[in-house]
Amino acid sequence: MDNRKRVLVTGAGRGIGKAIASQLGMDGFEVVLHYRKSADGVNEAIKNIKENNSTAYSLCFDVCDRENTQKILDEDIEKNGSYYGVVCNAGITADAAFPMMSSLDWDNVIDTNLTGFFNVVHPCIMPMIAAHKGGRIIAISSVSGIIGNRGQVNYSASKAGLIGAVKALAVEVGKRNITVNAIAPGLIETDMAELDETVKKEILKLIPLKRMGQVQEVASLASFLMSDNASYITRQVISIDGGMQ
Repeated sequence: MDNRKRVLVTGAGRGIGKAIASQLGMDGFEVVLHYRKSADGVNEAIKNIKENNSTAYSLCFDVCDRENTQKILDEDIEKNGSYYGVVCNAGITADAAFPMMSSLDWDNVIDTNLTGFFNVVHPCIMPMIAAHKGGRIIAISSVSGIIGNRGQVNYSASKAGLIGAVKALAVEVGKRNITVNAIAPGLIETDMAELDETVKKEILKLIPLKRMGQVQEVASLASFLMSDNASYITRQVISIDGGMQ
């Protein structure tokens, strides 16, 4: 069996997750790329990782399905060993003004973005502890979880909840040499952030750097937090938002 450290990245088929998975592969980790629908993006990332002489493969499941998520992760851990790192990136939006927000939009966003963190990390944490090799857990939150955002009460709530979960879990597992941190991206250029040009101009006025961020910039931060150089950084929320807040 390959002795490389194994890292799971959820929502790795596109955008930030795909960039993080690709970067961690370049860093020499064995990368397990999770997806629900974006098989083509995952396969492309796996091809790129293997071309850089690293190991990668994929797992397909819905992070909202607790029973199946645990089954698949348990089977993978039993076969291939514990994960050294977990990057919880899988997430969705369902924006609407709060009075018009449906209960389904609320439930879907909370279930995916926040409960999905529990569903993925919970099966991974005890094997990580039992391995006695330390570890890294990174949750992709959002600037919306720090300052709130109009039309995103559900999304902001889910991302703020992630921050609370990260801070509490970091206290619990710190003595095991496992760090737990959150990355809070601002406006990053992905298909999830496609905006009307007028809206985009208004948002850019709030960003001192006057531009959108790039997925590789977020991936580079995740790469650092996963590295040995970040071994004394835990319980932190690191914004990458061009100075938006």
